[in-house]
Amino acid sequence: MIYRFRVILNSQDEVFRDIEIEENETFEDFHNAITQAFGFEGLEVASFYESNEEWEQKKEIALFEMGEGEDAVKTMANTKLNHVLSADHRNLVYIYDFMSMWTFIIELADIAEPEIGILYPNLMFAQGEIPLEPQDPEFVSESMHGDDQDDDNFDDEFDAENYDDLDFDEHWN
Repeated sequence: MIYRFRVILNSQDEVFRDIEIEENETFEDFHNAITQAFGFEGLEVASFYESNEEWEQKKEIALFEMGEGEDAVKTMANTKLNHVLSADHRNLVYIYDFMSMWTFIIELADIAEPEIGILYPNLMFAQGEIPLEPQDPEFVSESMHGDDQDDDNFDDEFDAENYDDLDFDEHWN
């Protein structure tokens, strides 16, 4: 069988690739297909994470062996796609280059019969261009940017070492 994936880059722009790959290929093969489809050199550390419908990262599938015994995680070279993914377990999170944190969500969109004459893995469709830098996650409260807030009112002369002007008892505990 052939697994058809949509691999979506965490980006403000719509950047994704649709990739087909044989179900019995390894996660390392899938990693190589993704890096080639997005134009990465493939030289950086990466990991897949099993995921639920809310895209929460679960069990890791690492590019390299990271530990031993109970701390050991699955490795891409030793883990086949069909041992992790199925019609009921379709979601992955993929992180490429832990210094830059290129983050992708991956959904198994279809399981199909292989087509004669097509070499797998196969890049079916490409949408969008990779930005120069990965998207930084924003964890900013909406109240910080409300209409009553003005960034120009920030006190640049605040001295964190001088407690005399603050309205609290330094020895309250």
